Parts: sequence; structure tokens; C-alpha cells
Amino acid sequence: MAYNVQLHNAICDLMEDLENTEDRFNTAISKLDSDILHLIEKENTLPDTEFRLNTDAEMTVQSGEVQNASHSDCRESDPAPHEYDQIQTTSVESEVASILTINGSLCDATAETRGAAEGNGQDDKDGHVSLETSSELEETQQVEANSTSIAIGLAGQLEDGHSSIPDVCFIKAPPEIAEVLQCEVANDLSFMMVTGSEELVSRVIRLRVKAPATVRFPLTVAVPYCGSYSGSYRHVAVKIVDSERRASYIAPVTTDGPFKGQKGSFAEVKVYSLGLFAVVSCLKREHYTVPRRGLSYKLPVDPRVCLNYLPETFTAPVLAQAVIQPIDAVLLAAVKSRCEAYHWVASTSPLLYLTHPSSQPPRRPFSITLPCPPDPNKKRSKIEQREALAHHHYQAASASLVWDDPLSPRVRILVPSKENREQLQVVASTDGKWSVLENVVIRNQQNGLVSLELNDSIESLLVARLVSDVQPCHLTSLADELQQHVCRHSVIIALLRQDSESHSVLVAALPARDLSWELTKLQAQGYSRHPETSSELWLREGDQLLLRLGGNITASAPVTDQNGILEERLTFHSQQKNLLTIRLTELDPFGNHSSPHYKGTAIFYKIDREQVKWLEDKLLPVELSLLGDPVCKLSLTLPKKVRGIKRPTTARLKLYEETDALSDTMLLWLSSELSQEELPRLARSLRLRRSTTQLVKLQTGGGASSQAFHLLAKWRKEQTAAPKQPKISILAHCLTKSGRPDLATELLQLQGSN
Repeated sequence: MAYNVQLHNAICDLMEDLENTEDRFNTAISKLDSDILHLIEKENTLPDTEFRLNTDAEMTVQSGEVQNASHSDCRESDPAPHEYDQIQTTSVESEVASILTINGSLCDATAETRGAAEGNGQDDKDGHVSLETSSELEETQQVEANSTSIAIGLAGQLEDGHSSIPDVCFIKAPPEIAEVLQCEVANDLSFMMVTGSEELVSRVIRLRVKAPATVRFPLTVAVPYCGSYSGSYRHVAVKIVDSERRASYIAPVTTDGPFKGQKGSFAEVKVYSLGLFAVVSCLKREHYTVPRRGLSYKLPVDPRVCLNYLPETFTAPVLAQAVIQPIDAVLLAAVKSRCEAYHWVASTSPLLYLTHPSSQPPRRPFSITLPCPPDPNKKRSKIEQREALAHHHYQAASASLVWDDPLSPRVRILVPSKENREQLQVVASTDGKWSVLENVVIRNQQNGLVSLELNDSIESLLVARLVSDVQPCHLTSLADELQQHVCRHSVIIALLRQDSESHSVLVAALPARDLSWELTKLQAQGYSRHPETSSELWLREGDQLLLRLGGNITASAPVTDQNGILEERLTFHSQQKNLLTIRLTELDPFGNHSSPHYKGTAIFYKIDREQVKWLEDKLLPVELSLLGDPVCKLSLTLPKKVRGIKRPTTARLKLYEETDALSDTMLLWLSSELSQEELPRLARSLRLRRSTTQLVKLQTGGGASSQAFHLLAKWRKEQTAAPKQPKISILAHCLTKSGRPDLATELLQLQGSN
């Protein structure tokens, strides 16, 4: 017994020591977090400093002129919106503005400079720029202060898909850099500028150096973009992909009004490397700090979404982030139409993505408030019940005299009340797998809000309002399909023609919900009112449509792959016009002889953006075996050309030079001398076919002279193939055989007199 008591006391002392150690460790972590937060506030006031929030919610500070964004593989795809971080950079003053107008292929920024100065920055192996000392910075500012503005403009034909975007790019740099910079449009590589839920809202611009030269960073670049992106859940960021295919995001300074005398919207950023530049629309990421005393935080993008943390939820202050992905009612209806099991899902909340530090799991439950609209059918049924009740009262009032009669039968109308069987289910994702949370209590609030409490950290969350019971496996599949389709767009492919350009076809990828409106705008530009359209397709941002032509039609200036087969590509972007014009021609001019048109087929294959491969700014061909079946096939036709028959001139002269030519006068004279009974014998003598004789009877009617003239004319037309035979002598011989030798003698006498 004494041994057990000693062992128990030793275990209690050990547990007490462990608790004291844990308290000291938590105190140290809290002090370290407070120091980091204090350092962040202090560093916000210093120049050339940037901040980045990692996945474990730890703050990292980088000082000096360093790489301006976290690098990642630009081809990496993430279905959840965790693709970019908020980046803050400061400006370097006294810079000289130079304008580079974007040409369709290349803009060389070359001009004479005044007071050119040599840059002192050197690039390392990773493409980063070393820091400048204060004396070098003062020297650079002094040189730039004495420089003048350089404006260089080159006109170029731009594609139709970017007609609403200004065709000019602004760059602030020392004047000597304008001689070595190249600015070009690289829209063929637009597929690699978007990942996840991002949307491209600008052209893809490439900045690079023409020759080996020293470039002093940072440079300020103003990229034009389309400012019509919609929604309070999104914002714009400039995405940069360097030569090593590493992507970085920068929060720009946007201008929606005139910029440097140019109309349009521009995103201005400060960069520390060259490469591909584009403006993307991406979901807003809300970063917030949860202290030990707790927090009640409403997301600025949607104040209806509220996160409540109780005191001591975390043992130390932590940094967290949240992203809201709205779900459109049209998208929900489209997904429900694919599976009958989803029919009982009335509505869903938006997708909520939460990121908490993995090193500190929550110790107490935290609550989440989300909007989840009520069942629209329930509201509609209530309105119908009210209308039925009002109609019943009206009928009762109008028939009051009948009710006074004691003998009249009385009927009582009862409106059945359906029991409210609505349910709320929570579907959460952890480690990329969706599951239904069974033990979570969900409460209905006013104005279509729901609240719930969670005990563990999750990656994403969705609340579904059900009219009836739905199996958990169907709920998880519904959440997975919504997460996938929220980044996809319903598209219809259309082929349009212009009356003035019958050998050109316009390939347009149009949004399905705005199909009639888009077709009306194209018809106003002169395109046909009855285009060839495909069925509904689902495309993600950056997916490509591979076009191959089959049949007797091909492109007049084809882009072919390594096998010599036509290959045209159209990259889809939801915020831009997706148009492609192709010149067509026939393969075999003598083909399709039984049709008034040349016939062909436009075959479309879908290429996912992860399947697109490129090498040295060139797209590599994709094997059709990897793409599967075509997504659609549309018919093509081309009008045939009217071909004139050119006969030799000598053939016409011989007809007039013949000495025994039978004139129409001789044939009229002979036809007047022949009777109806003599015509069959003459036709047999002339060896005319029976079908020819019957055709002449149908065409001429019952006149003997008219029939005889047409028979003789038919016979004369057949004799033109043998011009050397004496036609008059042959006709005289046939007249003798048919029983009219007198006419044969007179015919020969007329020939002799002529």
C-alpha cells in the first residue's frame, strides 16, 4: 500500500511539472506572437518591405528589394481558392515614365535617351536583384530627376476578343532601360496564367530584355485590363510568371479613370523581375487574428458570414484566413438536374474555406453563421394557399342568399397544412474528402441565416437545406460537384458566316445563359441569323478547344501539327470574347458533285489546361488519343464556283464555213410539205429515237408542220458532231426512203442553185 501511495504521488508531481512546462511554453509563444505582430506594425511604415501569410498562419518578414511574391509552380492547379496572398510593396520615387504601345506581335521599346546612366544592380542566379545601398539609391534618384519622359507608340491590329481593353502599357523605368526592353502580346500562353477560380481580365504581356544588359529594379508596370468583372467577392491582382515558370501575385493600385492620357482601367504594380504579366480576378482572402480572449468577426466581403471564437479557443493568438465562394442558383439547378437524388435539396450556403494553424487545434467549439436561403417552393405554396382562401371567402360572400336557405347543402372547405419537414445538413471537407457532420447542431435564424458549432478545424464547409431525407453519400457527391462546377462555365459553340465573306467562318464560344444576346450583337455586325450551334458544354477558365476540319473543306492558311493535320486552338476566358476567324477552301474542286455545296465538318476536342504543353513560347501538339471523344461536331458548307465552259473558236467557224449547211429556211419549207402520216416514216429513216419523237409531240402539240420542224432540227443538231458528212445528201436519201422522192429532188436542186 505504501508503495502505491508513493507511486501515485510521483505521478502527480510529474503531471504538475508537465502542466507548469506547458504554461511556460504557452507564455513564450504568446510573447513571441505579440512581438511578431508588433514587428509587423512597425515594418508597415518602412520602405521596400513585404509580408506573406503562410499556411500555418505564421508571419514572415522580408526586408529590402527582394522577390516581390511567393513563388510556386505556375502549372499547379488547386480547386480551392488558396492560390495567392496579399502582397504589400512600397514605391521608389523619381522615376521616368515611358509608354510602350502593345502591338499584335512585338513592340520594341527603342528611343533616344537623355542623360543615360549605368545601373548598378546585379542579378543573381535565381533572377533576384541585390540590394542597393543608400548612396546608390540617391545617385539613381539624381540621374532620374534629370531625365525626360519618353513616349513611344506603335500601331497594331489587335484581336477582337480584347476590343474593350486599352492597347497601351505604361512602364516607369530609368531612360536607358527603354533601349533594351521588349514588350509583346503573348495571348497564346493565356492558359498558364489562371489556376483554380481565377479569371483572366487582361491580355498576356511579355516583358524581356532584347540583349544581355543590366536592368535596375524595381520597375513600375501599369497593365491595362477590363474593369467589368463583377461581384463583391472578387478583386484583381497582377500575376507574374518568370522564365522559370514560377508564379507570383501582387496587389495592384487600380485606376478606373483616365491614366496618363489613356482611357480605360490600369493595374499598376512594382516588379522585381521580368516575364509574363496578366491581370486576374480572384476571390478575396480575409486575414484576421484570433486572440486568446476570443473574437467575433464578420467578413467584409459578406457581413452575413460571422465567425465567433470563445475565450481560450486557442492557447495563443493565431492568424487565420477565410474565403467565400458564392454558389449561383442557376448552377445549383444545373447540378440538381443531373441526378434525381439531388431533387430534395432546396438551397445551399456559399462555400466557406477556412485555414487555421495546424500546430494549434481549437480547444473549444467555435460557431459559424452562414446565409442559406429558405425553400422558394415553400414561399410559393404559402402564396397559393392565401389565394385559395381568399377565393373561397369571395365565393361564400357572393352566395350568401343560397346559404340562408336551410335546405341547401353546406360544404366546408379545409386547406391541408403540410408538416414542416425541412432539414439542415453540414458537409465539410478535411484532407480533400467531403463528409457529412452528423453530431453538429444547426439552428435556423431570421432572414435566411443558419448557425452551427464546430469542434475541429476544417478546410471547407457547405450547409444544405433539404426538403426531405437525402443519403449522406449523395450530399457529399453534391458538394464535390458544386466545388468543381463553380469554376466552370456553360458554353455553346456557334459557327457564323457573313454574306460578304462566304469563305470565312467565325468560331465563337458564347455563354449559354446570354446566348440570344450575344448572337444578336454578332448579327448586328453582319453575321448570319441562323448559325450552327452545339449542345451545352462546361469549360473552365484557360481550357482550350482544339478544332480540326474534316470532309472536303480545309483552311486556306492552315496551322498544322507535326503530322500535317489542321490544328486551330481557341482558349476560353469567361471575361473576354472568345472568337476565332478561319478562312476556308475546298480540298477537291470536283468533289461533292451531287450537291450544290462543298461539304465538311468542324470537329472540336476539349483540352484541359493541365494537358497543354509548351516549349520556348510554342504550344506542343496534343495526341488525340489522350483527349477522348470530340465534344461536338458541326457541319460546314462552301458554295461552289460557277465554272464557264470555254469552247475552241475554230469549232464555231466551221459551222458557218460548211457548204451544205441546212438553214432554218430549208427546214421550214420541208416541214410545210410534210403531212402528219409521213412524220413517223421520216423519223425512222432519220434514225431518231422514240423518246425524241414523243418529246417533240409533247412540246409542240398537234401541229404537223411544227412537229416536222422540231424533228428536223433535232436531227440536224445530232449531225453537228460529224461536220464532214454531207447533211443535205443524207436528208435527201431519207426523204426518198420515207416515200417523198419529189422533196428529195427539190432539196438537191436548191443546194445546186446555192
